[in-house]
Amino acid sequence: MAILGQIRSKPWLLMGVIALALLAFLVNPDSIDKVFGKNPDVLGKVNGEKITREEFNDQLFVLQQQAEQQGQPKTGLEEQAWQLLVQSKLIKQQFEKMGFEMTEDYFWNQLQYDQMFAQQKQFFDEKGNFKTQELKKQIEDMKATSPEGYNQWLKTRKSVEYRLMARQVFANISQGITTGKKEAEELMKQRDQLADIDFVKIDYTTYLQKNNIKVTTEDLANYIKQHPVMFKAEESRNLGVVYFPSQPSAADDAAAQKEITKLFSGGTDASGGTENFQNTKSDSMFVMANSDMPYNPQYVKPNQLPQTIQAQIPSAAIGQTFGPYKEQNVYVVSKLLDKKTSDSTLSRHILIAFKGSPAGEGVTRSKEQAKKLADSIGAIVKANPGKFTEFLKLSNDPNSAAQGGSLGWTTPETPFVPEFLTYLANNPKGATGVVETQFGYHIINIEDKKPGAMSYKVANLVKVVKPSDATEAEVNKKASRFIQQVQGKSFNDFVNIAKKGNYQFSNPKQAKRFDGQLQGLGTEKDAEILAWAFDKKREKGDTELFTVDGTGDKIVVYLNGKQAKGTADPESVRDQIEVIVKNKLAAKQISEKIGKAGNLDQIAKQFGTTKQSAQVNLLNPSVAGAMEPKVAGAAFGVAKGKISNPVEGGTGVYVLIKKNETVNKQPGDLKQFTESVTQRNGGMFGQAWLKSLQDNADIDDYRIEIWNKLGSQQQ
Repeated sequence: MAILGQIRSKPWLLMGVIALALLAFLVNPDSIDKVFGKNPDVLGKVNGEKITREEFNDQLFVLQQQAEQQGQPKTGLEEQAWQLLVQSKLIKQQFEKMGFEMTEDYFWNQLQYDQMFAQQKQFFDEKGNFKTQELKKQIEDMKATSPEGYNQWLKTRKSVEYRLMARQVFANISQGITTGKKEAEELMKQRDQLADIDFVKIDYTTYLQKNNIKVTTEDLANYIKQHPVMFKAEESRNLGVVYFPSQPSAADDAAAQKEITKLFSGGTDASGGTENFQNTKSDSMFVMANSDMPYNPQYVKPNQLPQTIQAQIPSAAIGQTFGPYKEQNVYVVSKLLDKKTSDSTLSRHILIAFKGSPAGEGVTRSKEQAKKLADSIGAIVKANPGKFTEFLKLSNDPNSAAQGGSLGWTTPETPFVPEFLTYLANNPKGATGVVETQFGYHIINIEDKKPGAMSYKVANLVKVVKPSDATEAEVNKKASRFIQQVQGKSFNDFVNIAKKGNYQFSNPKQAKRFDGQLQGLGTEKDAEILAWAFDKKREKGDTELFTVDGTGDKIVVYLNGKQAKGTADPESVRDQIEVIVKNKLAAKQISEKIGKAGNLDQIAKQFGTTKQSAQVNLLNPSVAGAMEPKVAGAAFGVAKGKISNPVEGGTGVYVLIKKNETVNKQPGDLKQFTESVTQRNGGMFGQAWLKSLQDNADIDDYRIEIWNKLGSQQQ
């Protein structure tokens, strides 16, 4: 097919038709502007440059397409879309500061290096030259014939431009990453110098098992003050969440089993009790009318069948039934309808497209003319297969034509159009025929066939074990009683009542407005819960009951805290830093207890541990299996034979004596070492530089403000 057909076949690369996404509201921007003084189509700014709603929707759409292609959830991608846009703006600004401009010539000259094109052979000729003019022509033709396709290309081009700018910017800044001679010499010295030490380690974990240390909110706050850059926080919410799943009861399970048994061997109500799954004359209609899952007419391999019957199917007779049996939360009865080998077929084709068909870009012939031409070619090739290659120049599938028309080996599972697969399945080796599909008329020649694995057509009658109305009512009763118990109570009461009831509790401490999903929950109600938590009227201590659509599950949410943009609230990051802070408090206690001990043996006896030996250096500061740069530094900083002060390491407090220093010269000259250090630094620099750009940028985020105002406007 045409080059742009390759792009269209990968929708996750397209920034296609704008989706009605998270921030798309059916309101009048002009009237809102007058009332609120903020343009709802501008979601933020990066160093003064706008991020528009349209850009956000485009980026979100791309991420959703990627997720769909990878079988991942399409929800919860709003924050990722925002971050990608922010980074793209920063890259564009640096690109322009360096004196570059995204001109037409620059774009087309650099396009071949973009990830979307560079690895695709169809975009290059046999000499390795990029098919620039051919691609340009196809885009011009698309502009005239397919406005929607051209619009997709324009949005695709925008994402490509950002990637090209990033490539140029990173190439330029990486040129400036060098390693000086003195720096390399010092690093080589650190690599080769070794210190032999005796040491005593008081391990934090062991010490804390014997000495209980409680980390207060003030302790956490002090640590945050010492590391302010690490704890810059976006606006967030601290939530308590209790989940009441509406799970089927034993009675619900028995009801589902009884129902499927009746359908299998009894009789349906609609037939007056005469027709069941065993005696039905139409298996497909019976399944469609009575099953909780649709009928599948396809032939499948044994490993695609329910696990319970996989081993029994190969020896089963046509019409044999299996079950009822249970798999996870469903009861199933299966009937073998047919079996056949899944042949592999080697085929080739010539495609004659017509104007208006998907493969008909630039084609002027009508459908009638295309059929007449295809029938003529088909008759000639059928009489003399050797003439097949003479007509390849007429094919509108240049990719296969370049391979002699070959489509390679295919099976019934190959994603070809049905008409094509039907011809391959029903005709023998050597057959030639003309087949019409949506793409045009195909002159198909079957070159070879070989038998494949056996495949089976199976009708599965399924009944899902669902919670009954009575079960859902009981879940609702529990959730309602719980929310009554916790209203007006403290968060500790909320947690304790949940634990006493043995309910599922989670505590997302830094939930952000556009996360999409809540840590520890993950339901379709998560986005609605976040909207509730960020409502400007919401206060700490508020509670709310939510019902998950379709399942009857209940969720009770407690607003435990509101984090404003700025420095993180200590309790919101307790899970991240409590261990670190506790170790620091332990280190202080240990150092005070060590005092001015005279020797290592006394310290080892005091803490119930042993004296050890190690050889360390500064470049690879490993001490008894733990990376301890402070200990390595102390080993080279203390005088030979002298006992060091207590050293607060990452895994414990160390006290050491240096016995000796040696030099172990490693192979390799200064030039090689300098190049390796430069290469390593270059690999680490890109992301660190981009993070630095973002940390120091003036970023205005209006999303929450616009959401709240528009939400109020609509209520």
